[in-house]
Amino acid sequence: MSSSDNSILLIGESDVGKTHYGAQLLKRLMKRDGQLRMNGAATNLEPFESAMSCLDEGMAAGHTAASTYVDSIWPITDAQGRSAELIWPDYGGEQIKAISDTRRIPAAWQSRVIAAPSWLFLIRLQKTRINADIFSRPLHDLPVNNTESHDIQMSDQAKLIELLQILLYIRGMDSTKPLASPRLCVLLSCWDELGVEEAPPELLQSRLPMLSSFIHNTWEKPSVLGLSALGQALSPKDPNEDYSNRGPEQFGYVVLPDGQHSPDLTLPVQFLLDENL
Repeated sequence: MSSSDNSILLIGESDVGKTHYGAQLLKRLMKRDGQLRMNGAATNLEPFESAMSCLDEGMAAGHTAASTYVDSIWPITDAQGRSAELIWPDYGGEQIKAISDTRRIPAAWQSRVIAAPSWLFLIRLQKTRINADIFSRPLHDLPVNNTESHDIQMSDQAKLIELLQILLYIRGMDSTKPLASPRLCVLLSCWDELGVEEAPPELLQSRLPMLSSFIHNTWEKPSVLGLSALGQALSPKDPNEDYSNRGPEQFGYVVLPDGQHSPDLTLPVQFLLDENL
């Protein structure tokens, strides 16, 4: 099995928690008490060392530079002893926004989109604008002013759908029937900030109904989970002593489709790699 068979295309704009999740996932793999665990020496950990150091001090990590894209290779094994190499990226989320805004995809990204058998799609609902449009309100209910011109902006959920459509087009996928590949897991990040009781699939349906419908009609078995990589908000300047004393690996959780919480941050990756391990 080549390492590229187990790469994950991590899709997420700026400030959705990609670096924090990568750092916490790496700590969980090293701790070896989840569904997945480290099985040898990881390579190219530079992108995550700074983030892990910040978390060890009880502080939030800094923003990844816009031009950064680095793949880190982690040899892993699951609870049944099956082994694989996980290729985990770290990059500036501005790259994803540029793809959406320009409808152009750089050559380096094209190869990643085509090769990766698994897509992990991070969405931070708190940062998502829900504009009134013909998909959320009847046309006759929308305000109309014939005397003033104004810019028409696409809603964020429409942009997210278009982004997925661009990536599927680059991959050359026929979406006339539900897709089995690439496998898709949607992570609703920073769950601890939401303060909701809904399960992740229902929350996505209520907050972003058009996106939820597109995902479930396009993919055969998509998974929608919640994620709190840190378990609580941290300051980038003021250390949290309790967080530092207990250790960041004691914080963070995944919200399963049925609403249950699990401290095992490897579960979304386990879902995506299950058929390849």
